[in-house]
Amino acid sequence: MKRIDSADNQHPRFLLVCKQLSMVLLLNWWIPGVPAQPEWRPSRNVEIIVQVGPGGSSDRTARQMQRILQENRLLETTITVVNKPGGGNVIAFNYLTQHAGDGHYWLINSVTQLTAYASGQSRLSYTEVSPLAMLFSEYAACAVRSDSQIKDGRTLLEILVKNPQAATIAISPGFGTPNHIALAMAVQAAGGDASKLKTVAFASSAETVAALLGGHVDVVVSPASTLQAHVIAGKLRAVAVSSPERLSGALANAPTWRELGAPAVFGNWRGAVGPKGLTDAQVSYWDEIFRRLVMTPDWKNYLDENMLTPLFLDGKESKKFIEAEYKKITEILKSIHFSK
Repeated sequence: MKRIDSADNQHPRFLLVCKQLSMVLLLNWWIPGVPAQPEWRPSRNVEIIVQVGPGGSSDRTARQMQRILQENRLLETTITVVNKPGGGNVIAFNYLTQHAGDGHYWLINSVTQLTAYASGQSRLSYTEVSPLAMLFSEYAACAVRSDSQIKDGRTLLEILVKNPQAATIAISPGFGTPNHIALAMAVQAAGGDASKLKTVAFASSAETVAALLGGHVDVVVSPASTLQAHVIAGKLRAVAVSSPERLSGALANAPTWRELGAPAVFGNWRGAVGPKGLTDAQVSYWDEIFRRLVMTPDWKNYLDENMLTPLFLDGKESKKFIEAEYKKITEILKSIHFSK
């Protein structure tokens, strides 16, 4: 057998063989159409952090996501829901920020983080978290009792533009929150002064509906899902919705504010955010997981049953969306004197 010395290593024929061998190895490693293995994946239990107690809206969303991820085997590790209620969401966000750079933690976020920061109720900026995905939006509906003299949304707008104090309006869970903003935008778009509206804040949407049914207020602005059972029972009449298009189901007859001549669209979206400092690889991993989750029939059924509108955006798109939303929210809160 011929011995290969250093001189042979420089022979053109030898170099050509090495080059061809390298190409074969490269082609065997990279196959078009087959995605590369992710650079990061969870190595232990994943925690979904929720800002409310068991049974709350965000908690129900988190547990649906947990179930779908587990039953469809979208994760290779276990996943648990951790409730951190209290402190105006501060406790939950503080817990999240304690795990900076760790992709094993994410929180069910909503537009209330932006409204709380813009109004000065919270010191946590949207820049202190890592957006992972936008999931859906929940739009508000404006309703009156079935025996109310306010027959439709156009009449309501005319009344509120002419005299903002003419009707008592129930909102929740406080001033400057999504339901309040949804109505304020519509009144302003119709030419009224939303800062002078006669609004009463309640702790929950259920309490606002009870106040309306009891005759203590004239109008309620609430998530559409909260109203549907009462609309079906004939006790309430939905007169307008804050969505870009009409909703389905029990509220299908309620026009959008746009249809009524007030181009105002505003939803209480939900998304997932991780702690600050996540790597691109971690964000990319969760992008793909959430993309697969929202395509499952179980997720689509959950949205339909709760009158939620799909709004999937990946991490990068979510960041741009949140920045635009903050600008819009800041402007509307200033106009109704609820900004910091």
